[in-house]
Amino acid sequence: MLSLSTRQLNRATLARQLLLARERSPALRAIERLVGVQAQWPKPPFIALWSRLADFRAEELTGLLHRRDVVRATAMRATLHLMAASDYLRFRSTLQAAISRGVQSMLGDRLAGGEMDRMLALARRFFSDEPRTFAELRVFLLTLDRTMDERAVAYAVRTHLPLVQVPTDARWGHPATADFAHAEAWLGTPVPEATDRLGELVLRYLAALGPATVADMQSWLGVPKLGPVLEQLEARLVRVRDERGKEHFDLPDAPRPPAGIVAPARFLPEFDNVIVARSDERFLAKQHRPLVFLSALRVRPTVLVDGVVAAAWGIARSKGTATLTVEPFASLAKGARAEVGAEAERLLAFTDGDAPGRSVKFVKA
Repeated sequence: MLSLSTRQLNRATLARQLLLARERSPALRAIERLVGVQAQWPKPPFIALWSRLADFRAEELTGLLHRRDVVRATAMRATLHLMAASDYLRFRSTLQAAISRGVQSMLGDRLAGGEMDRMLALARRFFSDEPRTFAELRVFLLTLDRTMDERAVAYAVRTHLPLVQVPTDARWGHPATADFAHAEAWLGTPVPEATDRLGELVLRYLAALGPATVADMQSWLGVPKLGPVLEQLEARLVRVRDERGKEHFDLPDAPRPPAGIVAPARFLPEFDNVIVARSDERFLAKQHRPLVFLSALRVRPTVLVDGVVAAAWGIARSKGTATLTVEPFASLAKGARAEVGAEAERLLAFTDGDAPGRSVKFVKA
C-alpha cells in the first residue's frame, strides 16, 4: 500500500485541480476534467476557471453557456454546478436518488407521494413550454390549489426535474434570478432515466479530487454507503495510507507529484470544490475552518499559499474603485505577501477591469 504525507496528498489534488500551474486548455475540457464547477452564484465559476487556466476569458465560458455546451444545473449534493452538457445528461439520473433522499429529509411530510407525481408532471410541461422563473411556478401552483404548500412543492420540483438555468447577457452569464428550462427542451436531447453510473462518477471524482477516503467521496457525491461500489472497482484502484493511518483510494496512474514541488498562490472563489469536498486538513487547517465555513452554509472565498488556505478575500466597489481585501489568518512571509498581492492585482483586472480605480488591501483577521 502506498503511503503519502498530508503534503503529498495536497500536491496530488492540486495537480488534478489544475492549481499547480495554469493549464492551456479550453474551458470546456477543464470543466469536464473537474467533473463540475460549483456554481451557487453566477460569478464564482468564472474565478475558479481563471485561477486554473492560462489566458482564460469570461467570454469563453459565457459562449459555452449560450451554445448549450455547458449548463448550470442542480447536480452533486443538490447544489448548482456548471457541467458539460454531455456530463449532465450522462450523470443526472444517477445523482437523483441521493438528491431525493436529501429533499425528503428536509421536507418530511410536507409532500404527499401521489400528489407530488402529478405536480412534477405539470411542472415538467410548465418549464418545457418556455423558460420561466420559480416565482412564476409558485404562482402557477397556487392557481391549482390555494391551500398548497407551494414553496415545498417548488423546491421538490427544482430538485427532482432535470432543469437548467437559462443564460442571458448578464456580466457573469446568469442574472440573480434566472429562468429555468427543462433540460430536454433546452438541450434537444432526452435525459436518460434510471441509469446507474456511480462507479464511473467515483472514477471521475478520483481523477479530479483524489486521493480520497470513502467519507470524502460520499460527501462530495451526496451518496451514502459507497462501499459496494468501491468493491466492484477494486481492480481499478489502489489504496493509499496517509500519515495518520487513514485509508484513501486512488487511480493507479493519477498524478502524485513530490511534496517539494512549488505551489503558487491561488485565489479560490466561494464554495470551491477544493474546499467543500474535503474533510481532512490537506488544504484547510482545523483551527481555520470556522473562519471559512460560516453560518447559513456559506463558504468564504480563500487564498492558497504554498498549497494551503492562508487567507480569505473579498471584493467591494465604492466611488468607482474596486478594492480586493485579503484577510490573512496569520502573518504572511514577505515573499508570500508579495506573491498574493500580485495575484490579487491580476484577479482584480479580470473581475473589475472596467473600474476606474483598483486597489489591494491586506487586513488582520
